[in-house]
Amino acid sequence: MTRLILTTDSSAAGALEQADVGDLVLAIERRLVWGPLPSDAELEAFFAPRTTLPHGVHWLDDTPRWRLEKSGAKDRALLELSAEYDSVELWMGPEPNSQLILLWLLDHCRSEGAAASEFVMRHLDIAIGNIDPLRLAKLDPPALRLTQDHLELAGRAWRAYRAPTPQSWFYLLKANLNLLLHLGQCFVDLLEELPSVATGLGTTETRILELIATGGARPFDVFPGDRKRNERRVFDYWEVGVLLDRLARCPAPAISGLEEGPFSLDMHDDPLRYARYKQSGLSLTELGKAVLAGEEDFLRYNPIERWWGGTELTHQRLWRWDAESRSLVAPT
Repeated sequence: MTRLILTTDSSAAGALEQADVGDLVLAIERRLVWGPLPSDAELEAFFAPRTTLPHGVHWLDDTPRWRLEKSGAKDRALLELSAEYDSVELWMGPEPNSQLILLWLLDHCRSEGAAASEFVMRHLDIAIGNIDPLRLAKLDPPALRLTQDHLELAGRAWRAYRAPTPQSWFYLLKANLNLLLHLGQCFVDLLEELPSVATGLGTTETRILELIATGGARPFDVFPGDRKRNERRVFDYWEVGVLLDRLARCPAPAISGLEEGPFSLDMHDDPLRYARYKQSGLSLTELGKAVLAGEEDFLRYNPIERWWGGTELTHQRLWRWDAESRSLVAPT
């Protein structure tokens, strides 16, 4: 029986391939928790056969070219390729970006009339990219054969995330999300990244301030990762670097001591700048201390212009999250 495995992390795909789990392993690594979402045209073209699309906007663009050519997968549509395998398994991690890719993929299958029973969900509670291949080969995550109900729920959730306000996403939180194991936590994790009604910061930003407040912190001490004190898993390395910039390099900083920036590829490519960045001794400003204590609103002094799903957050469209009452607060 031939197995096609789809995952959302190139490290996980490489580990699965080394462990000889599946006949073909493909990773889909599009970031959906950061920046504007793909346009309608990009969404439609992403899982379709490649035509004139530039590199970076097709579902196979995160797989090495040699692997695509060897397997005959190059430029193929998702469902066209899937039909050639006896089993299609979805090895999606619990972090929000992986769950969003899962929603997008399942909604595409629903809209194309694919049979849900052709797909098997593997429930992963851990990151598998660093697992020893011998151990990974013996790993047998719980398998769930998908039904049309799974596809319908995914479609509702994906449309809610793409909506121009977070309201539909919030209302779905009250629905039964248990069909997709990690979806409920994904809903909460993303709502918590909306600006807080008390501080104007999302939970990842707040955690950064908390870690700096303990003293002696350098930039990479506050980044999330394996066995690190920042347990948040919504944003990746580059995104957290930008969040730290926004807290330190703004009209009224909450953080002082960040010696270099912006957090860019150019900075990483310059050894002296990168070394200065790593050695920066971080501390909270008076505003940062007041924000962390819930006594000041960071956005009272600083601009905001970022995306949350299909919602563009600005001072004029400032949706907030009230963690205490677990409620969404509309712009005033």
